[in-house]
Amino acid sequence: MPRAAAFFDLDKTLMAGSSGMHFARAAARTGMVSRRQMTRWALDHLRFRLRGATDDETDAVLAQIKELLRGARERDLAWMAPEVLAAIIPRIYPQMLDEVRSHQDAGRPVFIVSAAGNELVSMLAYVLVMDGGIGTAYEVGADGALTGELDGPFMYGPGKVAAIERFAAEHDIDLATSYAYSDSASDLPMLQAVGKPVVVNPDQRLAEIAKAEGWRVMRFEKLGRRLAIAAATVVAASVGWGGSVLASRRRPARRGLPRRKVTGRRRRG
Repeated sequence: MPRAAAFFDLDKTLMAGSSGMHFARAAARTGMVSRRQMTRWALDHLRFRLRGATDDETDAVLAQIKELLRGARERDLAWMAPEVLAAIIPRIYPQMLDEVRSHQDAGRPVFIVSAAGNELVSMLAYVLVMDGGIGTAYEVGADGALTGELDGPFMYGPGKVAAIERFAAEHDIDLATSYAYSDSASDLPMLQAVGKPVVVNPDQRLAEIAKAEGWRVMRFEKLGRRLAIAAATVVAASVGWGGSVLASRRRPARRGLPRRKVTGRRRRG
């Protein structure tokens, strides 16, 4: 018989801030990301922490990521995963982890659904003892390098719905009795695809929709804390980059690493 499940967005829902920023910092330390790009990502992260991202901004970021990933070695991305996970884990909201456990106690499987790279999302789900992760998959060529193209839908907006519906059909999950959690109106399609949507620290538009629809709202992050975390992230990013520059001046340049930027990875098939 089909069973209910619970699907959780990652950025600003399961965790504080954006997982992409932590990936960028790891990439900067390997030399894959330039100083200018790192600074721009830090500012983008600050804006994202405070007001989220628009569809146009997300489309622009995706186009940029696809271009920068072209030619990057899948192996190099995998080597950065432990550092990225180590940065994400402390930012997991305890309240959301309690929510995950309550679903598991009730016999409902729990999944992360995120625009982040599929393998990073799957690894995080494993570490959090969740049942799986659904992220954005990037095509990998026979030479082990990313082609710069997607290997499936981009996990944003309607793309999340397509992936969830396919996943539900393959795993006998009843979406009409399932749960979905998100902070942003961009995830409205995912929230509407299940019978029990829940909004988490919602942006203004999603808060208004949730009130009109009578959806459950979870609030546990204050604006002051958002500002503090965002400011600390920008400072940490700048310090981290400065440290990497100083270190690079004291040691011979490493060979073999591509100078392209990264965000996700997935081998086709």
